[in-house]
Amino acid sequence: MSEEKSPHKSKSFKSVSNVGEENGENSSSQDQPKSDKGDAKLIKEEERETGKVSLQVYKTYCTEAFGWWGVAAVLLLSFSWQGSQMAGDYWLSYETAADRATSFDPTLFISVYAGIAVLSFVLIVFRAIFVTLVGLKTAQIFFGNILRSILHAPMSFFDTTPSGRILSRASNDQTNVDIFIPFIMGITIAMYITLLSIFIITCQYSWPTVFLIIPLVFLNYWYRGYYLSTSRELTRLDSITKAPVIHHFSESIAGVMTIRAFRKQDAFCHENVDRVNSNLRMDFHNNGSNEWLGFRLELIGSVFLCLSTMFMILLPSSIVKPENVGLSLSYGLSLNGTLFWAIYLSCFVENKMVSVERIKQYSNLEPEAAWHIEDCVPPTNWPAHGNVELKDLQVRYRPNTPLVLKGISLSINGGEKIGVVGRTGSGKSTLIQVFFRLVEPTGGKIIIDGIDIRMLGLHDLRSRFGIIPQEPVLFEGTVRSNVDPIGQYSDEEIWKSLERCQLKDAVASKPEKLDSPVVDNGDNWSVGQRQLLCLGRVMLKRSRLLFMDEATASVDSQTDATIQKIIREEFAACTIISIAHRIPTVMDCDRVLVVDAGRAKEFDTPTRLLERPTLFSALVQEYANRSAGL
Repeated sequence: MSEEKSPHKSKSFKSVSNVGEENGENSSSQDQPKSDKGDAKLIKEEERETGKVSLQVYKTYCTEAFGWWGVAAVLLLSFSWQGSQMAGDYWLSYETAADRATSFDPTLFISVYAGIAVLSFVLIVFRAIFVTLVGLKTAQIFFGNILRSILHAPMSFFDTTPSGRILSRASNDQTNVDIFIPFIMGITIAMYITLLSIFIITCQYSWPTVFLIIPLVFLNYWYRGYYLSTSRELTRLDSITKAPVIHHFSESIAGVMTIRAFRKQDAFCHENVDRVNSNLRMDFHNNGSNEWLGFRLELIGSVFLCLSTMFMILLPSSIVKPENVGLSLSYGLSLNGTLFWAIYLSCFVENKMVSVERIKQYSNLEPEAAWHIEDCVPPTNWPAHGNVELKDLQVRYRPNTPLVLKGISLSINGGEKIGVVGRTGSGKSTLIQVFFRLVEPTGGKIIIDGIDIRMLGLHDLRSRFGIIPQEPVLFEGTVRSNVDPIGQYSDEEIWKSLERCQLKDAVASKPEKLDSPVVDNGDNWSVGQRQLLCLGRVMLKRSRLLFMDEATASVDSQTDATIQKIIREEFAACTIISIAHRIPTVMDCDRVLVVDAGRAKEFDTPTRLLERPTLFSALVQEYANRSAGL
């Protein structure tokens, strides 16, 4: 059929509730420049497969845990169990034949039948345990792969991928891999093997009915293909439309205070309902297609069962023996239901295998640079001096986007305090990101104490720097786990660090001391205390190179003065590069770097920059006028 084409990737249909626009994922794209090489919009539309689920997907799933030996073991146990079922039926038919009536031995009959039943029970138990084991191990491998892939993905991936897409794969799709696929696939295999046994029994004892079974199988297979071409795409669209629901809901929860402040609850509720409707629409049509298939398969099966029963009754006993009519009819009666469920469950498995497709998409993401590079490990005391040199540094966030930093060259001596200023969008924050290689340089070099940072592993690089962000970052846990996340320091060193950042008394006053709880984002601590905890974390690290992104922008003036005093005293010998959004913050720096449109326009002491007309003096004057106007 035309729908059954080889797998390839395509964009999700915009006609399906305008998924790409309604999910709030493209709202930023209109501000992004486009190049001649292609579309440079921020959020890309989600890709999905079309056509049949590739056999490679089935192979990957079935052989992920134990290889082909696992597949062979499942099939062997399934065939053995079905063989034991057939052996019981054969024994029953044999012992109840007319020519065995005179020599019938009830004890022998019951003993053999009970032995076969016990064997069948043991085989089905072993099969169920092994299928569960294979499914569990496969699910664990898949989850480990997608988790490892996402954790090592570059920041550009998270910039262009809404959280809903990641969450839908890690929740709904992973649930299918955890539960539904192994369970239903095991039943499907059993159904098809049972179907094969029915064909064998029927052909052996009532061969004329084969002429009815062949068209029955053909019609069922044709309806299966016709149904799958629709149901499979509906399942894929159902997965795609689920991501905007999760994304919108999580964003609404995160910004609930802002939503209430602007009294936009109704608008967000309506938006949520619209997205849920878009998703449920796929589910409704999928259920409708299930009923369509079920009705036709049941009807066809019933018609053919009636015809085959009439054949066996009307045919002479020389063709179909009377004692075999019962055996054939018992299997024939189950043929209708078995064939229906075999076809239906195989369709269900193929629909759920879409989840394997989607998980594999995010299991092979292009990773960041190597975490460790054995051949290039920096000295244990690196950076010992904190000398920084930038040579024609160029940065762009993604291919086909303009340069954000356009050839910055400068030299910073160890121990200098550098303030970085510039208007919004000038590239200040990007400069900090490129030091940590959250964004890889497109061109040029960053040399710190004689070592090009691009030659180092990411862990070796990032673990040697300290950073105090504008918004303090705390994780759910304890004071100890936040100040010393990897458990590298002793309690005595942690207490000394807390004392130096003037937080010792606050922590010591709590009953749990260093084990005092810290909730997610540190909401049970004040903003000033959170910033001081981040400061204590950096002080414990004793890094010679410190980056600050307006660390005191969100604290009161008293805490601001405390933090500035601690930084001046405790980091006197360190190289500090500080992004300033408020001009007074950089006035006591050794030198000021003025960034404008991605270029280093000025780099000198604050005094010299104020002595002549410069961009810095214009920013100072603008800040003074704005402050006077307030």
